[in-house]
Amino acid sequence: MLSPSLSFENTENAFAYKDDGALRRAHLLFQAMSHPLLVSWGTRLTSWAMKAGLPIGQLLRSTLFPQFVGGETLEATAPVAAMLGEHGVQVILDYGVEGGAGTEEAREQACAEFLRVVDYAATQPNIPFISIKVTGIARFTLLEKLDRSVEAHAGPLMKRYEQALESLTQEEQFEWQQVHERLGRICARAAEKGVGVLVDAEETWIQDPVDMLTLLMMDRYNKGRAVVFNTAQLYRHDRLAFVVDSLESAAQRGFLLGVKLVRGAYMEKERARALQRGYPSPIQQDKSTTDRDFNEAVQSCLSQLEHASVIIATHNEQSNLLAVEQLAAKGWSMDHPHVHFSQLYGMSDHITFNLAKAGCRVSKYLPFGPFDDVVPYLLRRAQENTSVAGQTGRELLLLQKEMARRRSAR
Repeated sequence: MLSPSLSFENTENAFAYKDDGALRRAHLLFQAMSHPLLVSWGTRLTSWAMKAGLPIGQLLRSTLFPQFVGGETLEATAPVAAMLGEHGVQVILDYGVEGGAGTEEAREQACAEFLRVVDYAATQPNIPFISIKVTGIARFTLLEKLDRSVEAHAGPLMKRYEQALESLTQEEQFEWQQVHERLGRICARAAEKGVGVLVDAEETWIQDPVDMLTLLMMDRYNKGRAVVFNTAQLYRHDRLAFVVDSLESAAQRGFLLGVKLVRGAYMEKERARALQRGYPSPIQQDKSTTDRDFNEAVQSCLSQLEHASVIIATHNEQSNLLAVEQLAAKGWSMDHPHVHFSQLYGMSDHITFNLAKAGCRVSKYLPFGPFDDVVPYLLRRAQENTSVAGQTGRELLLLQKEMARRRSAR
């Protein structure tokens, strides 16, 4: 039976943390993002202005930045995390570095920063997870070479991965060992401190080595509880099978599968590259197929919670409701330790805060970092809110509903 306290229409719960001024500012921002042409030109001009050194930063600092980012430093995220915690919402900290083309020194520095984030999260009562990208600690072109080699071999993924490693030069093998060691350091520290590590998904042409590295870390650290989580993008037509195979591997090898389920983040880039290079697109043919596979992945994980810890990271109301209904149907607590929900900070508050009110484990994905480094993230959020069908309209409708409710309550 569905939790009687759960309704995604309850705007009083959704926006209880915003005063009237913050509510109006959010409304104005989403109004601006409801115009695709404005967002398209605005993001292009912003990128150009930043490169040209023009003083556009203050505009972003007063609009997009406070809506979608926790702060420029770890310490600056503390008030946001505390505010969310007052409403039963936890935090996934994301240090938004994604190097891929820098130096080994830069990748070592990124690893050191990830370790610092783990240490900080361990001191906070409301931060159970951090998020990392392997492209922050590995050279992109090395990941590409490994992925091509994995694809060139036949057989089980682990066997193909081992064969792919043999295709590397001695220097590249040493470099890859350094990547393996960096991720191992992060996961070991996280296991020691009781913090979960969410490994973000990457583009399809570098994802295979990321998957293998993450599964190897799970095999080592996910004994008894989930420390390491992989990310499955269900807008890929092969990811439902990947989730099912991963569940089987976890059961056979005796570790707990950590998996974050998302719909996906690179659709336009993936389709364009496939068209340009003449290979079949890895992306589902339509949204309904993505929705079907996402919901099947949710159900597969919920049916095997003895072998899996799942983070349902979606802004889709139906998928969240499905998961809650499944928990209720099985007679499980809404705060089952192996089931977590998550949405991006600044979006879908009607889902996050109402899930928390119903007793679910739920978090906001909270990016932080130096202003110039997070500008690309801010521009992606603006574009995403414009391109995802109905997203901005839904945000606006709910904000307007809450503003009207507050006026009538006075």
